[in-house]
Amino acid sequence: MAQGHYRLSLILASILLVSVAAGALLGGWKTIADVNSPHVREIGKFAVEAHNKLAATKLKFQSVIKGESQVVAGTNYRLTLTAKIGGVSKKYKAVVWEKLDDTKQLTSFQPL
Repeated sequence: MAQGHYRLSLILASILLVSVAAGALLGGWKTIADVNSPHVREIGKFAVEAHNKLAATKLKFQSVIKGESQVVAGTNYRLTLTAKIGGVSKKYKAVVWEKLDDTKQLTSFQPL
């Protein structure tokens, strides 16, 4: 009987350990392999255009340098991108939430 309880405890501990490890991965940021894909470039361009509307600036999107995505109720994109203003290229970090209905919302835009 004691051996049965030991096995049950061992099985439950294993299940708990796997559950905790899997939970750490859920919702985590994952590197975007192809930052030049049309969709990622579209997200980057949206970020710059949305920032321009909010800040009354005239940045021109150039490229996405690197990016990460996070699955939430939709997808968050955290991008490092370049944009030009007055002939000078600068780097920015932008976070865009692409909702399940394919609408987008700029949640953060900061110079680096």
